[in-house]
Amino acid sequence: MSILFLLVPLGMLFLGVAIWAFVWAVRSGQFDDLEGPAHRILMDDDDPRIPGRRDSSSDET
Repeated sequence: MSILFLLVPLGMLFLGVAIWAFVWAVRSGQFDDLEGPAHRILMDDDDPRIPGRRDSSSDET
């Protein structure tokens, strides 16, 4: 029973830290763009039709 005097404040402290971390993440913009990284991984960076990219194999002349 005396362990509760340790675990309850420790649990409240952990809950406070978790809430603070969540508020910090929301304010710093971590949740602004949830779909961008998911779509970005599907884009093919090796596509030669992408303008502005130079093929490194053609530089070996």
